[in-house]
Amino acid sequence: MSDLSDLSDLNDLSDLNDASGPSSTGSTNETRRLIVLDMAGTTVADGGLVERAFERAAERLGVEPGSADHAAKLQYVRDTMGESKISVFRHLFGTEELAQRANSAFEQAYGELVDGGLIAPIPGAREAIEKLRADGHTVALTTGFARVTQDAILDALGWQGLADLTLCPADAGGRGRRYPDMVLAAFLRTGAATDVRETVVAGDTAYDMLSGRRAGAGIVAGVLTGAHDRATLDEHGATHVLASIADLPALLARESGA
Repeated sequence: MSDLSDLSDLNDLSDLNDASGPSSTGSTNETRRLIVLDMAGTTVADGGLVERAFERAAERLGVEPGSADHAAKLQYVRDTMGESKISVFRHLFGTEELAQRANSAFEQAYGELVDGGLIAPIPGAREAIEKLRADGHTVALTTGFARVTQDAILDALGWQGLADLTLCPADAGGRGRRYPDMVLAAFLRTGAATDVRETVVAGDTAYDMLSGRRAGAGIVAGVLTGAHDRATLDEHGATHVLASIADLPALLARESGA
């Protein structure tokens, strides 16, 4: 894996949804927190669609499948899972014009794959989000994808309104993970916590861990349902490592002494 600390990245941020999901007025005595959750690999299983969409996009830009260039670019995509996709393409293709073309091709390819029914919730993810909100927590879903791709995923899963807020890098001023911007944007937009240490960040990649720690979140939980393993998550700042996002409500209950 390449040295993640040497990689650069851009971010985005987004609007509050008209949340029609579970009530945020819970009845437990737990500390009410802001919960910032990653999507692909954390709450959403996409079965490797990022790689498949990248391969389609790269071919449209003239990268020959099976070539050394293709293999190197694909490995970089794997190493930077969780990072803002436009940032990845800027690194891979060198110029803004090519990066934008690659990003548009990626979004189109990923959308086609999503429309084909090739994504699903991580088992227990929806129930975990509903439980968190019922307990009085505020939940934000974040992604390194562009807004159009994020909305396609939410629509395919029937998740519009499931969370209190959804954010993509553009919504947070253009910088995505590894930067803390989306976490801090959620903190400022929701007003759900009085201290950043009352924020919980959960994700499946090193970039999720880095963004959470840099934002000052009190809990930065890695999950083992996505791109990176326990050692990588620990190395990049995880305070806890969970088998699945389904375990997060129980973790918060234990942390609060409930």
